[in-house]
Amino acid sequence: MGPGLTTDLLRTSMQRLTAIEIDERLAAALEQRLAGTNVAVVPGDATAMPFADAWFSGAMAFTMLHHVPCAEKQDQLLREVRRILRPGAVLVGTVARRSIRLRLLSIGDTGVPVDPANFGSRLESAGFAAVGIKEDAHRFRFQARAQ
Repeated sequence: MGPGLTTDLLRTSMQRLTAIEIDERLAAALEQRLAGTNVAVVPGDATAMPFADAWFSGAMAFTMLHHVPCAEKQDQLLREVRRILRPGAVLVGTVARRSIRLRLLSIGDTGVPVDPANFGSRLESAGFAAVGIKEDAHRFRFQARAQ
């Protein structure tokens, strides 16, 4: 959820980029702003994506998993990402650590924390391997390869 600032940065370093956005208003604004670029904006729910199996060569999820309403839906999203990735493709991302700042930013919005201590096993359960997690004071970064 958001204005697509990360999309702006990422699109400059890749040939094509597909962004899925659950909020129809935000998806429409992003689509309008990026019309004619290398970005395809798809309004939709990342727990049930409208893409074929093994369609994508990689996936990224930056500071968005805490917006998913519960751990079960987060895991469903991870399984869905695995489904749309080709074997060997990489998923990378960041997750904000639980903090007062995150809680304040999430007022009136979903704010379900993601625990880095068990996130690796959650990725493995979703069908990923070669999981790496690096933590700092504000976030953790992850990468995993689709099996």
